Amino acid sequence: MDDSRDTARTKLFISKATPGDDAFTLWLAPRLEAAGYEVFADILALDTGDSWREKLTATLQNEAVKMLLCCSTQTLSRTGVMQEIGIAADLQRRLPDPNFILPMRLRDYQPVFGIADTQHIDFENSWAVGLDKLLKSLARQEVPRLREPAIQPEWAAYHRRRSIRLRDEPETMTSNWLRILSVPDQLNYVVPSGAANNTALKESESKFDYPLVPHAEGYLSFASPLDFESQFLGVGAFKVQDSISYEHFVEKGAPRLDIGPRDAAATMVNLLRQAWEKHCKREGFFAHQFSNGEAQIVQDGKAGVGQRIPWGKQGQRRNSMLRNIARGKLWEFGVSARANLFPFPHYRLKSRVLFSDLDSDQQPTLIEEHRVQHRLRRSIAGAWRNKAWHGRLMAFVEVLAGESPYIALPLGSGVHVQIDAMPIQATSPVSARQTNQLGEDGEELDMTTLGGHFEEEDA
Repeated sequence: MDDSRDTARTKLFISKATPGDDAFTLWLAPRLEAAGYEVFADILALDTGDSWREKLTATLQNEAVKMLLCCSTQTLSRTGVMQEIGIAADLQRRLPDPNFILPMRLRDYQPVFGIADTQHIDFENSWAVGLDKLLKSLARQEVPRLREPAIQPEWAAYHRRRSIRLRDEPETMTSNWLRILSVPDQLNYVVPSGAANNTALKESESKFDYPLVPHAEGYLSFASPLDFESQFLGVGAFKVQDSISYEHFVEKGAPRLDIGPRDAAATMVNLLRQAWEKHCKREGFFAHQFSNGEAQIVQDGKAGVGQRIPWGKQGQRRNSMLRNIARGKLWEFGVSARANLFPFPHYRLKSRVLFSDLDSDQQPTLIEEHRVQHRLRRSIAGAWRNKAWHGRLMAFVEVLAGESPYIALPLGSGVHVQIDAMPIQATSPVSARQTNQLGEDGEELDMTTLGGHFEEEDA
């Protein structure tokens, strides 16, 4: 290490936004201490009565050997963080240490004055990988370490203070599972009666109203030959070559069709998935392909911008938004549904959010760039509390089910898979103390959802 460096400088100063970077700091700091480094972070280092800005400034100016800078658009917009960057940039020249500021990329950000030409360490994709790179960088730069590593017990104490306390009272928990109540008894293997035009078959498959899975010369489907004949134009007549009971098929497969149990289960899951997606399309939901599956998005015609959708049991009704504007972007809520047969037949729902740009007339244009969508989900939807996500999911199911307590997904003319529109519930023997007691629709009061942000003390 350069001998001109002040030997009193031993601390890694974490520059961060409060409270946005608290969780990351609580994860990083004790791991750095376990590696032998001294760490300063405002979470623990401020005592009652301290002038917090004065203490942060004095520590950075006189004791810091490096400044570990949390980098995201939100963090770098904070006045206090920008002031710390200014102090650190001056120290970088005076010490001298061209690597005094070590940027840590937590989320996407635009470089600011003081770090524009500084290479960052990437924590966005993996905190563990980022930590490994940071430790190697500190070792290369010969940052001093303690002979006996010591982790401050206050880190754990701070975690305990922030933890949710349990109460010895039962609590009803609502899952994201919708139970499948009934499926038709017989699955059909439908084939063309005569010579079939393969081109006509392929063209008709994608347009067919009901779920089907191609197999050999025909299709596995709950639909009847008449359903096929009415929609597979130019193909001719169809017939049922084989019929298998639903229960036998999912448990043992169809030996006569050379389908084993594993393939049979996958086929049934495929049919149930198609049933959900085709029904939602008929009902006017927008199908959007995410990297890991299709989602059905609520758009104009299903819910208005800012419209509250009532949901919940009589006497416990609440309402939630499925479409709104935040930070100049239109967000629209949706759901992916994955069918499962174990431990019992059900659909497992996954919440989705899709963002669009708005023009001067407030007309939306879908944002095609995946990285932009990802960044908006983390910056806007990432601020929604669990209660908000739960409310939107329940409102989505309410829109899909309408006035019925069930959702009927057509599998063919007159045959359906019937689903309970009320997600499966379970009772926990204990309940969590709620740190935020929100009233009805309280999640919509979250300023980040509405497009603002919470100011820090240094604003």
